[in-house]
Amino acid sequence: MGNSHPHNKTGRKVVEQKLENARKTGVLSLCEHKLDSCPSQVFEISKLTTLDLSKNKLVSLNSKLSNLKVLKSLNVDNNTLTPGSMTSISSLTKLKTLSASNNLLGRPVASAADMKKNTNALPTPLPKGLKTILLSNNSLSTIPRSIVNNSNPLKMLEKLDLSSNNLATVPESIANLLSLNDLNLDNNVVVSLPSAVGRLKKLKVLSLRKNHISATNPQPLPKELWTDTLLIDMNLHGNPMTSTQLNAMDGYDVFLSRRREVKNKDILGGAMTDLEGCGLK
Repeated sequence: MGNSHPHNKTGRKVVEQKLENARKTGVLSLCEHKLDSCPSQVFEISKLTTLDLSKNKLVSLNSKLSNLKVLKSLNVDNNTLTPGSMTSISSLTKLKTLSASNNLLGRPVASAADMKKNTNALPTPLPKGLKTILLSNNSLSTIPRSIVNNSNPLKMLEKLDLSSNNLATVPESIANLLSLNDLNLDNNVVVSLPSAVGRLKKLKVLSLRKNHISATNPQPLPKELWTDTLLIDMNLHGNPMTSTQLNAMDGYDVFLSRRREVKNKDILGGAMTDLEGCGLK
């Protein structure tokens, strides 16, 4: 029998109190309750807008999750979710934020039986209104197809975190994410970006720390990235190239002048403003 409630009496009382509060507020956090399934009462709270199930032992999401018709934010970080385990999120039409970092969504299929199941990291389609997707540390070797799907593009998506995975390439279909302004690809094995990234007209923040980008010909970071986007915040720390090599890239001067202009207006705050050469020496 799955554990949908903590074993101890105090833990159960805490959960019951949280459920009672959630019926009034629409907000529920069951973070760090050692759950391997979600309590069935959760799916009866029809007004729930925010649900935090992070730091538990979930291996899949209950199909009844689709009952939560007004859910806007779902956090399932730090569980053991595997490919095909999140199909129920497809019907969460109001969902704006999905955080599923530190899971096993990119884990290779283990058996022939598993191959017959839905083994995609994320289901297709994803809710069209998603604005934020966080998938750090999931052993992903490709960007989930449903994120960059040609037939069901996530036109509202603004922030995408795919850091600490095993990504070597970025598909041209990344250009379908028309509203994307913040892309984190830190700690992967990316060697280059496609020219299609230039079609991300709203892109302002791009982090590619600790990848395998070097000064090759053709240049690994296309001219269109520098000239056709709104990019002002770029971090390349930990890549095998120098700031001199970066400076020589076609279009990089356009990025520098745009960044300087923004910096002068004091619009961009924080440590990134002090990075010379985008984190390269």
